Amino acid sequence: MTERVWRYEGYDPAQEQLREALCTLGNGYFATRGAFPECAADAVHYPATYAAGCYNRLTSTVAGREVANEDLVNLPNWLSLRFRLPHDAWFTPDSKALLSHRLSLDLRIGVLERESRYAVPGGRTLQVRQLRLVHMTDPHLAVLRTEFTARGWSGELEVEAALDATVTNAGVERYRALNSCHLTGIDTGTTRPDTVWLRCRTSTSGLRIGMAQRITTAPGTSVRVLGETDRAVQRIRLRLPRDRTVTVDKTVALHTSRDPAIADPLDAAVDRVAGARKFPALLGGQRLAWQHLWQKAELTVPGEAGRVLRLHLFHVLQTLSPHTAELDVGVPARGLHGEAYRGHVFWDELFVLPYLNLHFPEVSRSLLGYRHRRLGAARDAARATGRPGAMYPWQSGSDGREETQEMHLNPRSGRWLPDHSRLQHHVGSAVAYNIWRYGEATGDAEFLHTKGAEMLVEIARFWAGAATYDEALGRYRIRGVMGPDEYHDAYPGATEPGLDDNAYTNVTAAWVLARAVELLATLPEPCRRELIERVALDPDAPSRWEDISRKLYVPFHAGVISQFEGYADLAALDWDDYRARYGDIRRLDRILEAEGDTVNRYQASKQADVLMLGYLFSPTELHELFARLGHRLDEEMWSRTVDYYLRRTSHGSTLSGLVHGWVLARAKRSEAWQYVHEALEGDVADVQGGTTGEGIHLGAMAGTLDLVQRGLTGLETRGGVLRLDPVPLPELSEYGFTIRFRGHWGIRLRMRPGQLHVHIPSSDREPVDLELEGRTLSLPPGATCELALTGRTPPLSGPPGPAGQGRTDPGDAPVAPPPRDLRQPR
Repeated sequence: MTERVWRYEGYDPAQEQLREALCTLGNGYFATRGAFPECAADAVHYPATYAAGCYNRLTSTVAGREVANEDLVNLPNWLSLRFRLPHDAWFTPDSKALLSHRLSLDLRIGVLERESRYAVPGGRTLQVRQLRLVHMTDPHLAVLRTEFTARGWSGELEVEAALDATVTNAGVERYRALNSCHLTGIDTGTTRPDTVWLRCRTSTSGLRIGMAQRITTAPGTSVRVLGETDRAVQRIRLRLPRDRTVTVDKTVALHTSRDPAIADPLDAAVDRVAGARKFPALLGGQRLAWQHLWQKAELTVPGEAGRVLRLHLFHVLQTLSPHTAELDVGVPARGLHGEAYRGHVFWDELFVLPYLNLHFPEVSRSLLGYRHRRLGAARDAARATGRPGAMYPWQSGSDGREETQEMHLNPRSGRWLPDHSRLQHHVGSAVAYNIWRYGEATGDAEFLHTKGAEMLVEIARFWAGAATYDEALGRYRIRGVMGPDEYHDAYPGATEPGLDDNAYTNVTAAWVLARAVELLATLPEPCRRELIERVALDPDAPSRWEDISRKLYVPFHAGVISQFEGYADLAALDWDDYRARYGDIRRLDRILEAEGDTVNRYQASKQADVLMLGYLFSPTELHELFARLGHRLDEEMWSRTVDYYLRRTSHGSTLSGLVHGWVLARAKRSEAWQYVHEALEGDVADVQGGTTGEGIHLGAMAGTLDLVQRGLTGLETRGGVLRLDPVPLPELSEYGFTIRFRGHWGIRLRMRPGQLHVHIPSSDREPVDLELEGRTLSLPPGATCELALTGRTPPLSGPPGPAGQGRTDPGDAPVAPPPRDLRQPR
């Protein structure tokens, strides 16, 4: 089962922070990076622990301005354990004493194993083996077992185990000039010789943290407690017999004041560590918990792609486990693996929940609950702009206010620049999309008809309020926003930020409005009446939403969908020149800014947000959506659009390769695997150049899983029917997975060239209606069937209708008369 063990041979300081991130262990409640326990944070090592939802706000001076930032807090380092010969220097991997090193992450059971050999005087060695786990059964426990073996000698070894609160948030270099000391009120003590404790709190949010540490080792070994202010320290003097192993087990408990059913975090931590079982029993519980997780999230893909996908799934499950369903947390874009993006919640749930819906719907519901509990803040944000409804923030943290930084640093130029990404109001559409897809996958009418309906209606109200009618055009328009691309935040030379009629924003807003109308029409009458009264909905609102959902403006030019109105007027970029001069131009925005230029001037995208429409919607849905807007989107136009943006995208986001691979696979294009492969390699190979060490990209990892689950199978759950429309991808021609669907646990799907195997587990549920390439079957519980695949995919076309409006270039077949320039003076 070597494909289920992730290994690193040797010690490479340049790769250490990447390995720390990829070897992070967690359980949905907290996670700890895979750092050396004997090392403190420095330029090479960054041991850190993060608990889901534990934030603190600090104020810093940036470019002469006072700026407040909320961060996911680096908690006290429970991992700390160092060792040395008496009166000698502490062993570290950076010393010449290190002879060999191996790191093995066992994905099957969530255990990190480390084996190192250190040289000791006289040509002898000290062998160190460590097993580490963050417990998946008891989410408040973690264990570090260290085995010391004196090879060819005997003598004493001094070991120091600590809970260290001297930590700061220093894991991202570009943030280090900002205030980063989040912990205060530090206190330490002991309850008995084998147990010490540490308590502290966050400086502004007042979050109380309690940790307790229990040391278990050879009988008769003395354990001495050191009286330090910021560290709870135990010193152990081990007697190492020649060629025999001596074990030290460090068991740690963590509680915070956010935990339910406790009076005090410190008391809870002390009690928990006192009652914790010994290492073998804890390991057994860990093994069983992970076995159950893998059964629910079964994924079988052969080869190297399968190996990487299992690593991705492992990290998704560590960040968003069943324990997450008990917490008030969202989807942290960088997992619980580092401090990039300050631990904030973005739109990445758009790439995560579709996967979770079909495996751990209780986790999806909890994550949607995070959004519902912050609906009041979203309403306040909309009201502050003079609009009704709910405007969800681009970056969210503890309480739902906008956490997007006001300034960002370009490391290439060293300049602090205004950050306008809070104009990405499309995050509200992502929330609505996830509500709807969750309801389709689970049939959870109780949620959809209550909290889900309230959020969906309020997001629709916001879009209706944001849309203004253009009499000359006969269309509604949404101005002053940013799309997912992020490279463009203003028109060239404009004094104010914002773009008009971003295609992704407008099309998804139209979808949200249509779904809100549909939901209001189908809600049970008591639910509908209560919702209308609670949100004070105007009786005429649904009819207005219906009108806007059919008349939102979508810009076109040269026979393709425009990224936003005026995109065709931007200058062409000399891509070959920039690649020749810079090589890696993924962060083209930083390159141009450092040259005194701006990416706002060019037809260049970080990620092609127009193509995101092909990621969110199946070909049939996308055609229906454009037809509703009065446009004919056929295969030819979509193919031109894909080609157009492929040539103009720098892939500065890890999500870009995923989206392109998904869209190209559905289009049966030979280039698909190139982008799928990049999405798979995004974090394991750190293709963004140093970013993975700051935290994994959770959306991209979950998205690759969903690429297999929904992208290649064409799996949809619309209308209570399990719909499949498989597309061939030669490099991923055989795969299988298990899903939950509307109360059916463990539906197995196995894909082979030309054939689909389906098994419905035995239960008392209703039959599963399955639609495949135009065929419909009703499969009762206990049924197994083999279905032949014809390879016929419904085309992206439909009945004739008005073509997309837009500018035409010489040589292009005109699709409509070119409209006037619709941009407002800026």
